[in-house]
Formats: sequence, structure tokens, C-alpha cells
Amino acid sequence: SQLVESGGGLVQLWGSPRLPCQSSALTFEYYAAGWFRQAVEKECEGFSWMDSTGGTHNGTTYYADSVKGRFTMSRDSPQNTVYLQIDDLQPEDTAIYSCAVGPWGGFNQDEYNYWGQGTQVTVSS
Repeated sequence: SQLVESGGGLVQLWGSPRLPCQSSALTFEYYAAGWFRQAVEKECEGFSWMDSTGGTHNGTTYYADSVKGRFTMSRDSPQNTVYLQIDDLQPEDTAIYSCAVGPWGGFNQDEYNYWGQGTQVTVSS
């Protein structure tokens, strides 16, 4: 896989994990990047994406209503890493979290060409 996520595991309710997504082959600032999650017996949900630096949306970040206010996506260009910060972790946040990159971005999986393997986040109470 050209993308590698980390930072998952068993996290306490109301915790604030940060999930890095790194790549040794792709330069994030040249692509749109997105975060997706899939919980057991639920469809894959695209909930955050960031346009490339020179893209149509000029690096703007977008969030689905389901995560707005608690999730923050960011990009560290010198470190070539995209981050997902989750605040106030809730039971419904238990899922496999995956990052992806592609030319256009959006909340749809079809917009992305490269995917990581994902990292499991499990909320414990």
C-alpha cells in the first residue's frame, strides 16, 4: 500500500486520538486526500476531505455533518503526512479508518485512486 495509517487501537470514551496517514511514494500536497471509515455491518462513510494545494478548492477542507465539530483533518507538507484529529470520541466512532488520495476529492470512494490499509479505532468505556 502506498498509504499507511496509524494511531488506532483501544481508546477511551471522550478520548482524542490523532491518526496520521503517511506515504513514501505520493506527495500529499499534489493530491486531494480523504478520510473514510467503516464500522461493522455499516457502509463505508467518507467524512472528510481536503483539496490539493493548487486544486479547484485550493486546499479547503470539508466535513460531513456526522463529524463536523469533532473531527479535524490537516496536512503537514514538510512531513508529507495527513492527520485526522478526533475529539470527544464516542461509541459510534468505532470503525476502521482509512485515508485515500486522488485527483479530485470528495466524499465518494470512487474519487480516489490510492488507499491505505486502514487502522482500527475501538472506543472503550
